[in-house]
Amino acid sequence: MVVMTSLPIDTVRGRELTAYDVAELWDESQRLELIDGVVIVMDSPVPEHQIVQAGLLERMFPACPRSLRVLAAPFDIIDEHTAVQPDIIVIDREVPKSKYLEVLPKLVVEILSPSTRLRDLNTKFKRYERAGIPSYWVIDPAVLHLIVWELHDGRYVEVADVSPEETWTATQPFEVAITPGRLLD
Repeated sequence: MVVMTSLPIDTVRGRELTAYDVAELWDESQRLELIDGVVIVMDSPVPEHQIVQAGLLERMFPACPRSLRVLAAPFDIIDEHTAVQPDIIVIDREVPKSKYLEVLPKLVVEILSPSTRLRDLNTKFKRYERAGIPSYWVIDPAVLHLIVWELHDGRYVEVADVSPEETWTATQPFEVAITPGRLLD
């Protein structure tokens, strides 16, 4: 759904928005993204989505090396026409001090929701690939299934398709073991 009614119309009328415009206009109570110049207002996540996110964070925080940082649902400006709110990202610990998060994550994790499923698996997949993000994970909380892609020669290659009771150990951007079926515990 493309909606711009929550943004001040006088501010955006007659011109294409940039990621910096959306960041300036963003109210933290809104879940907005700008993908290739299109503003998207996202629905609030369902409880299972948040529980899976918390389960992943519980596993990722202690495994994360000191040189990196794990963040939940940040507003990240990838380029002038794209600003997204991935569920989890991993970035270098030393982030340049600025008003916006303007770094290329080493890992992006999206947790599927009924309203974001197609965008996460298609539009955002292609956008993250094009941006050169080294690793992309997608988790479906309805079936506790994890798919992992890593960038090879500029293209995402599937490196793991993990069922609920399987344990998969990531090596990039750091080593962490994930058993999708235990993320709701």
